[in-house]
Amino acid sequence: MEKQKIYFPNLNGLRFIAAFLVIVHHTEQIKAMYSLESYWKVVPFVTLVGKLGVVLFFVLSGFLITYLLLSEEHSFRNVNIKSFYIRRILRIWPLYFLILGLSLFVLPYIPFFLFPDYTPEIIHENLAGSLFLYSVFSPNLSVALFGSIPYASHLWSIGTEEQFYLVWPVIIRYIRKFRIWVMLLIIACYWMVKRKLDFYQDSDPSDFHLAISTFWNLFNINCMAIGALFAILLYKKSPILALIQNRILFYAALILTSYLLFEGVKFSSFHYEIYSVLFGIIILNFASNPSIGITLENPVFNYLGNISYGLYMYHPIGIVLALKLLMISGFITNWILYPLALGFTVLFAGVSYKWYESYFLKFKPRFSKIISGADTKKVE
Repeated sequence: MEKQKIYFPNLNGLRFIAAFLVIVHHTEQIKAMYSLESYWKVVPFVTLVGKLGVVLFFVLSGFLITYLLLSEEHSFRNVNIKSFYIRRILRIWPLYFLILGLSLFVLPYIPFFLFPDYTPEIIHENLAGSLFLYSVFSPNLSVALFGSIPYASHLWSIGTEEQFYLVWPVIIRYIRKFRIWVMLLIIACYWMVKRKLDFYQDSDPSDFHLAISTFWNLFNINCMAIGALFAILLYKKSPILALIQNRILFYAALILTSYLLFEGVKFSSFHYEIYSVLFGIIILNFASNPSIGITLENPVFNYLGNISYGLYMYHPIGIVLALKLLMISGFITNWILYPLALGFTVLFAGVSYKWYESYFLKFKPRFSKIISGADTKKVE
């Protein structure tokens, strides 16, 4: 049977933008850790943009995964949960465990890559617990309980993605009615639990409540559900699309989002939900509205988007390598640091994608009835 192909334009460009926002955030944070002049906690944009870059990833994931599952259900009468899990394993696990191994057992023993105040003994203080939680894709819980591990702390978002992947095909397969309301319910329940945890944390600031609250704040299924909501509206060709697939609304959302990001605006309530809705409007129009008049479709963005998972995973190594080389040279300037850090990150991600990840990715089409993204160009 011929495989169905689905390709949304511009999503690779958005993936790269999301990764770049995280790189900016961590570059300034790492400079501060080395007691260098930094914009970390000085410029609100820098402080907020890292998590919001991850939120953009989450909304993208919710949008694309949901649309593909709905397409599979429509074309083949059902969702193959086992094949979905295998596809996600082939995409996520090889690089995830490579970075985890490097972070725990290689980089701590290379003095060049040590962070200030992070000796191997400190990193391995809770090794058994951290290793277990990371291995069962709960790094967000490990961060909440044991703190950050250099070069692995950003894996919390991969844990959140994996937890989302675990439940999402089940939700799509077995809940076929009122899906829009289900998404709204998930978003509302997440927010209510967050409010309750914040209340307990304020009234009884114990380590237990802090850990649970931290975990929940990192478990952003609400952002993924917002992305899924836009996918359902698009797939069902909802009448609401006439309002959302709108050039004026698109540019209004794009300008407003850019302003909020650059000003570092943090909302007291519904912070990530507001940004997720704005991201959803932008994503939906980039993906399905040819009248917007701009495009991110070009060879550079397409390549960087294809390796965006690697960009996200390797970027702390690229940043530290660039920063340490400049520290040795005695000449540190952002005009050199950022291009050098990004260059190293692209190099590592590109080599990894071609010579490591691609070995596993070539098996994905065997378990895919719906071919999407870069795979549409590989499968004829």
